[in-house]
Amino acid sequence: IVKPSVVDPTAFDKKSKYFDEKSTPEKPRWYCSELKYKKKFKSGLSLETMKETPSLKDLLILRRGNRLSITPVELKDAKKLISMLV
Repeated sequence: IVKPSVVDPTAFDKKSKYFDEKSTPEKPRWYCSELKYKKKFKSGLSLETMKETPSLKDLLILRRGNRLSITPVELKDAKKLISMLV
């Protein structure tokens, strides 16, 4: 993550499927993170595998009702997830 919270520019683009007519540059309604590509993993990590990993028991995404797109991940959990992928 290069920048954790920036105004989402697609909210102002009338051609974007994320356009929001109520959002303005002065009063934005949507934010996103700015990311930088580092590398591609050889495979993905299934939800089942994460649930079966005891050290990830506190991971918010594994709790009922949480969505990946808006769930924060603690550094210790991120390191564990990455170690499982390399």
